[in-house]
Formats: sequence, structure tokens, C-alpha cells
Amino acid sequence: MSELLMEYFNKQPRLGTLSTADKNGKVNSAYFGSPRMVDEKSIFMGLGRNRTFANLQENPSAIFMVMEPGESIMDWKGVRIYVKMTECQTTGEKLDNLKATIAEKAGEGAAKMMHAAVTFEIVEIRPLADFGQGWEKSI
Repeated sequence: MSELLMEYFNKQPRLGTLSTADKNGKVNSAYFGSPRMVDEKSIFMGLGRNRTFANLQENPSAIFMVMEPGESIMDWKGVRIYVKMTECQTTGEKLDNLKATIAEKAGEGAAKMMHAAVTFEIVEIRPLADFGQGWEKSI
């Protein structure tokens, strides 16, 4: 993994989704603006009391997909990042700090919706589309 991925993941604006599944395999995919790659192995984000949070309580595996449009579909850039939740705090300093940051950037209403501070470990990285290239060439 590299600084290139971290720079790409944290770039704004960008379109990104987090896909999860519950213990029975029922899938959910949702857009999130708060995920940040904090180092080459970890992603940190806030979650409300929502379907994504419920799914992660039953199944800690998920996929972030980050993409940006190009002139044609073949010019789109992106990456799929397979992750596993390693920490979920619904109280404490990490959540308090997250809420303060979100309040500054998105307002008090958005901060109040945050229920958990979640950390993911990166398990695997794949390109947006597999054309026999590494993920580095897809970003």
C-alpha cells in the first residue's frame, strides 16, 4: 500500500460508497463523506444509527469503493478497498473528537447524527475494474 492510495482516498470532492452485509447476507450500500485513511493500513469514519452500523455489528467485513468520472467510462478512475472493522466506539474520546470535527465542517446537526467512531483494517485493494492491471493504475 502506498501514499498514493492514501492521497487518492482522502481527496475531496470524491464519490465513495461503503457496502456491508448482515449475518444473513442482506446487502446495503451507502454514500459517506466522513471516511479518512489515517495511515496505510487503516480507515476511520463516523456512523449514525443506520443500516450500515447494524450490519457491521453482525458482519465486520465491508468494501469501500471510491471513484471519479472521466471523459468516457473507460477513463473513470477508482479503487475497491476490502476492509474489516477492528474498533467501534459509541462513547469516548474518539467519538467526541469526531463529532467536534464534523460539527466544524458540516454543522451541529450532522455531528448529532454520529453514533459511533469506527476503525477498519485494510484487507485487500483492487482496481475499480480488473483489466489485468494493478490498483495503482486505476487511480
